Order: sequence, then structure tokens, then C-alpha cells
Amino acid sequence: MTDFILVRHGETVWHAENRYAGRTDVPLTDHGREQAAALATWAATAGLTAVASSPLSRARLTAAPAAEACDLTARTDERLYELDFGQGEGLTRDEMGHRFPERLAAFLADPVDNHLPDGEDPRRAAARAADCLADLAHEQPHGRILVVAHSTLVRVLLCQLLGIPLADYRRVFPQVHNGALTEIRIENGRTALLSFNTPALTQAPALH
Repeated sequence: MTDFILVRHGETVWHAENRYAGRTDVPLTDHGREQAAALATWAATAGLTAVASSPLSRARLTAAPAAEACDLTARTDERLYELDFGQGEGLTRDEMGHRFPERLAAFLADPVDNHLPDGEDPRRAAARAADCLADLAHEQPHGRILVVAHSTLVRVLLCQLLGIPLADYRRVFPQVHNGALTEIRIENGRTALLSFNTPALTQAPALH
């Protein structure tokens, strides 16, 4: 039995405009760093046995204070990268609607079979993330592991592990909050969802 706490990285500079940030290495805001500090405060008494994150700096810098609070060394794993959003990278939904309206409409109807043009197939992303967790569970069959990753990756991963049709990831999990905790338990190859989008601590308001 291995417990995983899945966390979306802290707020980034693209957050306010809701720009699609896939493989672009977008920095954290001051509020995002506050969310990382709140996660570290939670982690100090959470009984964690390992910390893993996406290699992108917004995830690494969210994970690092938590690892330090637990006297652990955070590892990075490329399988925890966010999806590549292809031609949608860096754009808002309105901007995509102007550039490729038909492809955007198809994406909103079925984001798997009609993923964003030149972007990564969500099936591939879900599989690589699930493989990462399986390896971590094999290494720590009784562990409690913090995984800091990204919004879309967490949603497709949850669908993959819980047997939810992948095309429903936007409907079933419409939002993963920055810095919030989603806990799952993997036991004998089966996954249970224990909590979703739980604040690490009472969040301070964003700085302006």
C-alpha cells in the first residue's frame, strides 16, 4: 500500500490570463512561492517518505521547500512533465479560438481524440505518469510520497488510475488548484481516491 499526495505547482505568471503552460518553463509568482511555503509547512508533519516532481522549475521550486522540511532530497522525473500543448502553448482559449476555431471546438468536445494541434496525446501522458507512480510504489511499497506536477497531467493520471474514461478528464476534474493536495492510495494495483483539492493550509491572498 503506497499513498501519493499529488500537488499542482504554485501559481505562475501565466495564471492570471489562464494561458496554456505545457512545456514552457514559466516562473512562479510571489503567491506561487507562498503556496510552496504553505506546502512545506504541511509537509513537515505529513510523514512523507519521498518527494518527486516534474523537471520544470515551477514544479521543482514548489517541491523543494517541502522536501527540505522533511529532510528529503526531491527527485525529478521526466514522466511528470506537463503535456505539450502544441499550437496552443502560451495561448488563452480566446486566442486559440481566433487561430484555429474548428480544432478548439473539437478539443472541447473530446480533448483526447482531438487534442490540441501538434500537442501530446493525453493517452501517452497518462501512461507515462502512471508508469512513474508504479515505479515509485514498487520502490516504496509502504511509502507516503509527495508528487508535484501539473494540472492536466494530474487530471489525466487520475482518470487513468481510477478507470474513468480519459476523454472525461475536463468534466470530472474541471480544476486542480495550485498548491492543493489530492491523495490517492495504490494497493495491489488498485487505486482509491482519498481526497481531492484539499488546501495545504489556509491560503494567503495573492499579492498585487
